[in-house]
Amino acid sequence: MDQEPPRFELGQIVATPGALRCLAGSGQTPIELLRRHLAGDRGDLCAEDSARNDESVEDGCRVLSAYTLKSGEKVWVITEAVGDDGRRASTCVLLPEEY
Repeated sequence: MDQEPPRFELGQIVATPGALRCLAGSGQTPIELLRRHLAGDRGDLCAEDSARNDESVEDGCRVLSAYTLKSGEKVWVITEAVGDDGRRASTCVLLPEEY
């Protein structure tokens, strides 16, 4: 089975220490969340916010996903908007309170 290519680039991938601690505590990895983020699985977003993310992929705005870990902690994945060079510079895995 062929996989579709990602619809957007992640750029440089970074994660906050708090998010990494929560992921380790839940037995999960950042890769798991990044795969979901790229696949269009936005996690715990409402339908309206999820639809806005689909538009953001097309128009180059910021893309946000929100996930609840197995431990119950919430983690966000944010891919920044397209820069002047036409590319997305970075994606950050973080806790909502770290935003």
